[in-house]
This record gives sequence, C-alpha cells and structure tokens, in this order.
Amino acid sequence: MKRLVIPATLALLIAACSSTPEGGDQSGAPVESRAGGPSVATVTTGGVDGGRLPAVLTDPKSILSKRSVYFDYDSYEVKAEYKDLVTAHAKFLTENRQFRMLIQGNTDERGSREYNLALGQKRADAIKKMMALLGAREDQLEAVSLGEEKPKNEGHGEAAWAENRRGDMLYSGEF
Repeated sequence: MKRLVIPATLALLIAACSSTPEGGDQSGAPVESRAGGPSVATVTTGGVDGGRLPAVLTDPKSILSKRSVYFDYDSYEVKAEYKDLVTAHAKFLTENRQFRMLIQGNTDERGSREYNLALGQKRADAIKKMMALLGAREDQLEAVSLGEEKPKNEGHGEAAWAENRRGDMLYSGEF
C-alpha cells in the first residue's frame, strides 16, 4: 500500500505545480534577441490630445525642445550643464499634469550587454529622480534602459560614444 501512496502523492504534487497559467493572459516582458540586428522592446502609453504636443515642446528656441542629457564615460551623474534642462522639463510636467514622460537610458557599445542595460537604467533613473525631486509626479515618469541598442551615432570612436551616452526624454505622443 505504501508503495502506491508515495508515487500517487508525487504525481499529484507534480500536476499541481504545473507552469501553465490559468486563463490566456501571459503579459510579460518580451525577451530580446541580438540575432539579426538590434531588437528593442517598445513601451507605450496613452497619448495626450491625439498625440499633438504643445509648440513650446517643439520650438527650437525653447529649452524644452532639447530632450537629451549626456553623461560621462561609465557615469550616471547628471552633469551641471544639464541641470537647467532637467529642471525646465520637471517644471513643465508640474504645470501640465496630463503629460507623461518616458526616459530612455542609453550607453555606448563598450561593456557587456548586461552591464550596459544596468548603466542605461541608472542613467534613466538619475534623470527621473531629479525630476521627481523638482515636483514632477512619479506616475508621470517612467525610466527604461535601452543599453547600447539605440545608438545616436553608429561610429566606433570617442566622438560617437559621447553621443550615445545619454538619457532621452520623450513625452506622451512621442512614444
């Protein structure tokens, strides 16, 4: 009798631990593949006013038209020269609560993929934290890392790498 109880109990435990979720919803993060070129997960949120942005965000004369914060090599500290830019965007978000911002952290091609994803996240988080401290609401801000997957400059020298070490700020309707 004991010989039958133990295998039957094990069979029930294994069946109970099935990894097939109930219901059809399997909404998890997609797995990226480097095969066949860069693959980047797309993050979307609802647009504002049909996706149209106010002129102040696109006017080249406005500081708000600038959307990139550049970082030093192997650093995620917002440099003094970009603090006014981040402050201006935080003020805009504080005064326009209906807008959301996606902050994309980027790196140059040096370093492992895992290291670059972590560094890109730290860069995006540094900008997000600064904006939150300046009054933007947490629910207006989302920080993601693209690592080395979205270079601004495809080159392989210091000038190209400097352009790729950045955090990009995108408003709802732009992503």
